[in-house]
Amino acid sequence: MALTAGVVVTAVTVAVVPLAHDASPPTFPAPHEDKAWPLASGHEQKQRDAALRRATVWTSADPAAADFKSNPPDPSGLLSEPVVRCRYLSDAPRGTTPKFDCVLTNGEVVKVKYGWATAEVHAEVAASHLLTALGFGADEMFFLPRVRCFGCPRFPFEVTQVLHRLGARPAVVRRLPDDRFVDFDWVAVERRFPGYEIAAGDHKGWAWWELDRVDPSAGASRAELDALRLMARFLAHWDNKASNQRLVCLSPIVEGETTCPRPFAFIHDLGATFGPDKIHLPHWEATRIWADAKPCRVSMKDMPYDGGTFPDAGISEAGRALAVRQLGALSETQITDLFEAAHFGTFRGWHLRAWPVSEWVRVFCAKVDEIRGGGPCPDRSSHPSH
Repeated sequence: MALTAGVVVTAVTVAVVPLAHDASPPTFPAPHEDKAWPLASGHEQKQRDAALRRATVWTSADPAAADFKSNPPDPSGLLSEPVVRCRYLSDAPRGTTPKFDCVLTNGEVVKVKYGWATAEVHAEVAASHLLTALGFGADEMFFLPRVRCFGCPRFPFEVTQVLHRLGARPAVVRRLPDDRFVDFDWVAVERRFPGYEIAAGDHKGWAWWELDRVDPSAGASRAELDALRLMARFLAHWDNKASNQRLVCLSPIVEGETTCPRPFAFIHDLGATFGPDKIHLPHWEATRIWADAKPCRVSMKDMPYDGGTFPDAGISEAGRALAVRQLGALSETQITDLFEAAHFGTFRGWHLRAWPVSEWVRVFCAKVDEIRGGGPCPDRSSHPSH
């Protein structure tokens, strides 16, 4: 037992202590805290549900103007530097993908996903860029050649996992020397979608079956909701538990105001896409858009967890037309740029392989054609299952 404990301590020590140091490290301010939308005390769930009923999911966008070769616009300039520098923020581990929070030199907190052995880095970049170009919401994902994390363990996610299992607090690695750093190459950096999270206690995000509650007269139209459903199927977004979608308020907080004027719903975590085995071309190609093309029905029952929170749904003709219009506006060159910029053709890892980008483009276009070839869909003005 003593030997086992000693091995664990040694392994954690090796994983924690960074090797490199900088004689003149940058100064990092206190991290900015994310603010939630202030719901009325005692009425949080009621107001959250009311916000979802009035939520929108799409804004008009011109996909033909999208530049998939570049990262999203970066007004601060801090995510456009050759080496992006940040200060490690220790926290309890979440999920299974190696990641950590980091504060930039302006106090902004971003999430860094790293590791050559995970496909999520590439999947989330491509899926987020695509949805943004089509007019749906998504976090801003930057695919960066190098992030320099000061005060960072050599293996931050793995260290916090071990410490969590041992019952140790994250503070164990919270204050490593400020001049010590670790470089992470080709990482995905997530800048959260702007907006104030609308959550009632632990009830965060939204499940796909809750979209049935959106009132088209006050929020998203039936066409927009159905186009979003089609995109979830298009991307094979099977990891669709409520926490992987977000509900936010796009309006500024006004003192005394508890009703959000502009609620917006979007997919937050897109790492488990293009599969369902996360960037697996043959499996993605095998996932048909339509469960039944003639009545325009979609299903996730063939995906892991029996479809998760995504119920079978009938797609309206207007929803199919919106999806076809937006996807069809993309040129083959743009689609090629989308996959090449996210390194779909070169990533590597355990039990992973890369397929040529030209093959990803072929399957992408085939899926667009499948949506185009469905229907004409029935007029559905009520429940999606009708």
